[in-house]
Amino acid sequence: MQDSTKIYHKRWKKCWHIAPDIYQLLKESKSLASARHKMMNYLNSSEMAFRNDYFELSNADFILFKHSLAVLKNLLSRRYERIAETSPLGFLWKASRDGDSQVADDFIDEFEHFFRAIKGNAKVYPSYLTEGIVSPDFEKYSGRQAAKKRSDFLDLMGEKIDESLVRYPDGLQPDIEKRRKENRKRILDVFQATEDDWNDYMWQFRNVIKSKKGLEKLRKVVNITATQEKAIKLAIENNIPFGVTPHYLHLMDENPSPYDYAVRRQVFPPLEYVKALIPHKNDRSFAFDFMREHDTSPVDHVTRRYVKVAIVKPYDTCPQICVYCQRNWEIKSPFEKGAQVLKKDIEKAVKWISRHDQIMDLLVTGGDPLIMSNSVLRQFLSSLTSIPHLRSIRIASRIPITVPQRINDELIDILAECNQVYQRFICLVTHFSHPYEINRESAMAIDKLRKKGIATYNQQVYTFANSRRFETVALRIGLKMIGIDPYYTFNLKGKSEMVDYAVPIARILQERKEEARLIPGIYRSDEPVFNVPFLGKNHMRSWQDHELISIRPDGRRVYAFHPWEKNIRKVDSYVYTDISIKSYLEKLSQRGEDIEEYQSIWYYY
Repeated sequence: MQDSTKIYHKRWKKCWHIAPDIYQLLKESKSLASARHKMMNYLNSSEMAFRNDYFELSNADFILFKHSLAVLKNLLSRRYERIAETSPLGFLWKASRDGDSQVADDFIDEFEHFFRAIKGNAKVYPSYLTEGIVSPDFEKYSGRQAAKKRSDFLDLMGEKIDESLVRYPDGLQPDIEKRRKENRKRILDVFQATEDDWNDYMWQFRNVIKSKKGLEKLRKVVNITATQEKAIKLAIENNIPFGVTPHYLHLMDENPSPYDYAVRRQVFPPLEYVKALIPHKNDRSFAFDFMREHDTSPVDHVTRRYVKVAIVKPYDTCPQICVYCQRNWEIKSPFEKGAQVLKKDIEKAVKWISRHDQIMDLLVTGGDPLIMSNSVLRQFLSSLTSIPHLRSIRIASRIPITVPQRINDELIDILAECNQVYQRFICLVTHFSHPYEINRESAMAIDKLRKKGIATYNQQVYTFANSRRFETVALRIGLKMIGIDPYYTFNLKGKSEMVDYAVPIARILQERKEEARLIPGIYRSDEPVFNVPFLGKNHMRSWQDHELISIRPDGRRVYAFHPWEKNIRKVDSYVYTDISIKSYLEKLSQRGEDIEEYQSIWYYY
């Protein structure tokens, strides 16, 4: 009989061939404890060898080696096995001894790349962006000659970047504007409406597509798949919030295209998402409260997680529903009865805020507060501006994208009344997710706000639909060109019902380092963040705030987030399980992406 300890399954071939000494070390270990001891000694010896220049590595490869080695020590430690409740070393040891272990290929791929890094064999440098570009040996030149060589090289890299950016046009391109005029005409014909109706925000509100009758109109305007139609019907039948404004509908192409993928995904729920919500119709308010707002709401309609910031929610729905809404646990369908918070309850919330003078910044969100009538909004904002300790009021709204007609002179004047030099300012925080959402009506609305001294910032949710190479860079550029400053890029909330939209943490880190870094700083003023339940934002670029602690058998990375509060009080780390990198790359490949351009993703932790 063949000795199974001397062979291994072919799916482990790449992994063990990169590090045959690790394979041998593990195979000869008689116990898991012995394997752990030998592996730690091996990693420590490797580090000393490279730090003492016994082996030569390029600076870039040494940095990869150093970071990967530190993470591997995490993965092999008993402490993190206890916290993550899984043992990556146990699966590696079993695979070396028995030929295989019960792990997915995703797990094996992770360790293939760990071993590549500690062997100085990652092969991710130079960047794919320099393919076909000969980099001069700049050390051979000096002065003006060196400067010209460098400038010529940077021009070639810039052209490579432009080749990517052109894939993601915004709605101000002449051909797209022409297409959207045709879309608008088709919508008006279906709705039996006029251009004057279109420009009336109340008409947009009244004609939000949110019912079966509305779905019939939608089908006459754009083509959707049978699965999408089934998902929307199920959502409507089960009172799962769904809604699309006529304006947003006209941003979609008549037939699904590579351009409007993110726009459609924003509002057309996947069937699996709807099926996940249906069993929780009666306990939705707790089942999907990922951020634990129930535990951070000292009074109804107020949330407070930070020292100087609070949130108030005066309206409990939006004219249009984003599928991956953080507050899908509480929002109602568009304009549903009871969405407007009662006046007496808002007054209680405002009174509570007025009694807490350490709150200097107030985020007005919901739902979408700009759905409220002008009279109600003016009265509400007036009550806030009477609170002396509020130095800033932020209005969170997707109205500039979904119903820009709402931002008329009267509304702008109401907002502008809140500004008072050195006493208080008001700003708008909006949520563009893709350059294809940018259009002339939105741009004109933002321009009117700016001329009245109202700044606008953008919070992008980073999802599979906008995560391709340079896709978010294109959004940043488009936003700056219409007067919006990028503010935050949110890692999608780790809500299980939204897994189809998820992107690995490694990708958001890769995007910041490899794509955003190539554009001027004024365009990349956003900060990538992860929202820790109950506690709030952790900055993704800060190594002090998170670390990779394990790999699950299915290949998903496990992170420990060390919340900002660790500096001021005793607080436990938050353990989060990501989606696997391999599954993400496979989905990108299905969209036609060359995943070789993403290979450095494995080395972002």
